[in-house]
Amino acid sequence: MSVTLTILRALADPTRLRLLALLEREELSVHELQEITRLGQSRISTHLAQLAAAGLVRSRREGRRTFYRLAGDLNGEAGTLVRSALAGAADLPQAADDATNLRRVLQWRRDQAQLSFHQVAGRFDRVYGPGRSWQALGQFLLRIVPPLVVADLGSGEGLVSELLARRCRKVIAVDNSERIVAYGRARARKIGLRNLEFRLGDLQDPPIEEASVDLVLLSQALHHAEDPARALHSAWRILKRGGQVWILDLLQHNFEKARELYGDRWLGFTEGQLQRWLEEAGFRNVEVCVVAREETPPHFQTVLAGGTKPEQGRGRSRTRQP
Repeated sequence: MSVTLTILRALADPTRLRLLALLEREELSVHELQEITRLGQSRISTHLAQLAAAGLVRSRREGRRTFYRLAGDLNGEAGTLVRSALAGAADLPQAADDATNLRRVLQWRRDQAQLSFHQVAGRFDRVYGPGRSWQALGQFLLRIVPPLVVADLGSGEGLVSELLARRCRKVIAVDNSERIVAYGRARARKIGLRNLEFRLGDLQDPPIEEASVDLVLLSQALHHAEDPARALHSAWRILKRGGQVWILDLLQHNFEKARELYGDRWLGFTEGQLQRWLEEAGFRNVEVCVVAREETPPHFQTVLAGGTKPEQGRGRSRTRQP
């Protein structure tokens, strides 16, 4: 078979073209390609082997991992064919999501602090010490929270709001249930938290003044929103410059009963969805990572996502996709 025909066959498959477009931008491992594309490991490895056989990708080993990249010596007819194919790769339906997930994976690479946290967390649970507990550590960390104004959107009965109100300047808890808001107000009065205010409203359009809070929290609340992207645009609206939004929610799952049992509108979110919505709302320094996995079925995983409203400039994307 001629070299030209081999290359054309390698480029004819949309999945291989998708992988090649990513490897043109960055050298990536199979695991990173999995994170970006959500394809299985064996499928990715098979396609990479075919691209390598056609001379379109090169690989190198680093410890236990193998990294792949677009071959840098594609000249003449081979180079022309590859450039034409890559130009068309932008029209693939997965191109936008792949670009978003690539940014997330590269940020994860750079985030050495996150790696350190997992190492510390692993050691914390592994070694017993008198008085050593996550509860105690949580109380300690709570004491060093700065005096912020916080909006807890989709607060429910206000457990997180109540904890934060013991240290923050003011906490505004927003929920769309009259019963829950009445309960929260009564409890705040009972325990004397005058800086904890419950407001009836929708987390997609919270009844909070523009640019009035330092921190917006969405703790296991976003999957109840009809339009999560709209909720993040509203978070941008109520935040001061330099303020942050943090989301704690479920990673996308297939447990359909959650709709009936818990009233969930969304079966969690992918990291790519959260990254894209935060960026489109205008947030910068976006971080998205999985922080916990339940040991029992259905093995829910928890994803943490956040971003910062820039100090200056509009910083907001002009496009918005729910």
